[in-house]
Amino acid sequence: MKQEKRAERNQDAYGLLKPCLERASALQTALILFEWDNETLAPREAGKYTAKVQGALSEAYQEIMTGKNIEKLLEQCRQETGLSEAERAIIREAQEEYDRLVCIPPKEYRDYQELVAESARVWAEAKEQQDFHAFAPTLKRIISYQKKFAGYRAKDGQRLYDVMLDDFEKGFTIKKLDEFFGLLKQELVPFLKKVTQSQVEIRDDFLTGDYPEEKQRELAEFLAEYVGFDFKRGVLSESAHPFTTNLHNHDVRLTTHYKKRVDSSVFSVIHEAGHGIYELGVADELTQTLAGQGASMGMHESQSRFFENMIGRNEAFWEPVYEKLQELFPEELGKISREIFVKAVNKVQPGLIRTEADELTYSLHVLVRYELEKMLIEESLDVEELPKLWADKYEEYLGVRPKNPAEGVLQDIHWAQGSFGYFPSYALGSAFAAQMLQFMKKSMDFEELLRKGELEVIRQVLRRHIHRFGKIRDSRQLLRDMTGEDFEPRYYVEYLKEKYGSLYQVR
Repeated sequence: MKQEKRAERNQDAYGLLKPCLERASALQTALILFEWDNETLAPREAGKYTAKVQGALSEAYQEIMTGKNIEKLLEQCRQETGLSEAERAIIREAQEEYDRLVCIPPKEYRDYQELVAESARVWAEAKEQQDFHAFAPTLKRIISYQKKFAGYRAKDGQRLYDVMLDDFEKGFTIKKLDEFFGLLKQELVPFLKKVTQSQVEIRDDFLTGDYPEEKQRELAEFLAEYVGFDFKRGVLSESAHPFTTNLHNHDVRLTTHYKKRVDSSVFSVIHEAGHGIYELGVADELTQTLAGQGASMGMHESQSRFFENMIGRNEAFWEPVYEKLQELFPEELGKISREIFVKAVNKVQPGLIRTEADELTYSLHVLVRYELEKMLIEESLDVEELPKLWADKYEEYLGVRPKNPAEGVLQDIHWAQGSFGYFPSYALGSAFAAQMLQFMKKSMDFEELLRKGELEVIRQVLRRHIHRFGKIRDSRQLLRDMTGEDFEPRYYVEYLKEKYGSLYQVR
């Protein structure tokens, strides 16, 4: 009887906690809508004024998530043993959010949120003017806040950058990432040199041309729907930098861009659709809760990279749909065979821009950012030194050197958003995806499914093992449960070497 009464009391505590979290979720939804609007429709001059609104909403969110009522309810909920796995995950995520926010003074939190909201405009103008010095003071302030906040949260001598990394990929510390990126550097940098010295020539001139924007838009919508994005619960818009955001799992928003190089828009929309399909697949019981989103940034990236590369760059994928491209672009692609097209979209060409990188060089772009972030946070690298160090590392790893900051250190918005620790997730996601592919190929005829256009079978596997869980389980557990193995980055290295070794006839 005592146990029943205790369970009832704590179940009541969870029932009281839910509306508090729902109010916090409503504020987060409003903030997401502002961020979406800023990137897609808002006038340029609105930024500094909207930033104050975003700051006020962030302050209200912090007040709810750190209130004495929440603290008490979380303590009561932690004592309950009769809750479901989903309910326990919601409580765990709420506790982590409480711990993250309660140690930050409210005024500092609001000031920081206003700074970050405004910094996007400062960054965009600096990039447009190719002037890093115009952005450097803002970046210094953001780094100062980030280090201060990480210091508030660090436990038992925890390194500041480890605190930041944990926000995006739990359990992947500097030590583990040094091992991961060390393997990539050791294996891929010399392999890339062999590929670039190969005598195999791949034609891709036809990818750049007069591809009408309205036809690209039609193609983007077709491809997003073809790979499984549900337009009854999602939309596709445009932005300078493609991204995906979700208000909840029944309102997921993608953006893409349309450029003269058609494969840029093709693969950006397949990539973002992969993100969107993940969010749409989260279980309804998690909707509008802190557990109602992707398990981690790395796991999220694994889904977008899986759709973009493992599916979209596979020749078998194009067998049912290549004629659609030729119908839309008869002058540009009418005489180009599917085989030539697929080779072109897999061409290795070391470049300066991460978002336009080929599959082989992509993680080397991420390596540069990881090493520089670590130096900024752990070694107090002077912000003013970033442009030269960036250029030096690009020359060392990729054999190219930026001519200006816009194609170098200013190309990404992440640091302007305060997202230190985010970049490694991009490379981890690619490695997670390679391990998933290896598992799928053992359990199904993967390429035959692509040839038949039966992508639903593949989506069902991903939904069953990954999507539906949201944040109930972390990326390491999801990968282990799906593949039967712990994270093994060598699958990624082997995948790249096998694919591009065959394409370029090198070993």
